[in-house]
Amino acid sequence: MTTTSASYILTLSCPDRTGIVHAVSGFLFERGANIEEAAQYNDHATGLFFMRVRFASGDNHAALQAQLTPFAEGFQMRWSLHATAEPMRTVIMVSKEGHCLNDLLFRWKSGLLPVDIRAIVSNHRDFYQLAASYNVPFHHIPVTGASKAQAEARAHEVIEGENAELVVLARYMQILSDDLCRKLAGRAINIHHSFLPSFKGAKPYYQAHDRGVKLIGATAHYVTADLDEGPIIEQDVARADHSKTVEDLTAMGRDTESQVLARAVKWHSEHRVLLNGHKTVIFK
Repeated sequence: MTTTSASYILTLSCPDRTGIVHAVSGFLFERGANIEEAAQYNDHATGLFFMRVRFASGDNHAALQAQLTPFAEGFQMRWSLHATAEPMRTVIMVSKEGHCLNDLLFRWKSGLLPVDIRAIVSNHRDFYQLAASYNVPFHHIPVTGASKAQAEARAHEVIEGENAELVVLARYMQILSDDLCRKLAGRAINIHHSFLPSFKGAKPYYQAHDRGVKLIGATAHYVTADLDEGPIIEQDVARADHSKTVEDLTAMGRDTESQVLARAVKWHSEHRVLLNGHKTVIFK
């Protein structure tokens, strides 16, 4: 290996067959690459094989892409190659609850997330000062029933203008259109409490408190046209009891949401999440 070696992550999925791991490792060995981390999974229910490999190579990204293309065709692979030195360009969308936004910004600036937060989009002005404190451009795009299509088009312009690889809905309380969901397929993550479908609408924690819930949860998933039904990336729960007030439940829920979303963003930005139909394979 040379001192100019760069680190890459290769992810792939394909119909399962014998010899895939051998072929991939052989491909990399023949090019002088050094495997630093590898994980694989065989889904017997679907007959699909999934793999993630981190390796160091003296070849540049373009050269590896060109060589991988014919190799992958022989296995009917869906694959992607990423240079680890390039943090994932990210746009965050938020409304009036800022706990997840604040958590992500802090983790990013602390070097805990391999992302590059390029912009914040919001339908309210509440967090423009927070964005400014992190030197992140803030785009206030109001949304009304009459302006929803235009607002979505403007938000999409910001996302594409920043070449964002990831869009995080950090408590963005607007339902995205089917068209925008399709445009962001596989690169938009949403977070919400896990009271659905039991406690819908406004003030879910009040409803939950009234029913005496014992578990408070959060779910992070990819955005799809099916509302809150996209492939799940991460979930977690916190236990509650009769002594907890509505305010206690709300605080616990916000903490859980922040942690769950941060893990989902981290795993996605480290290319650890592979789509498997309506599910995900996550190489932690």
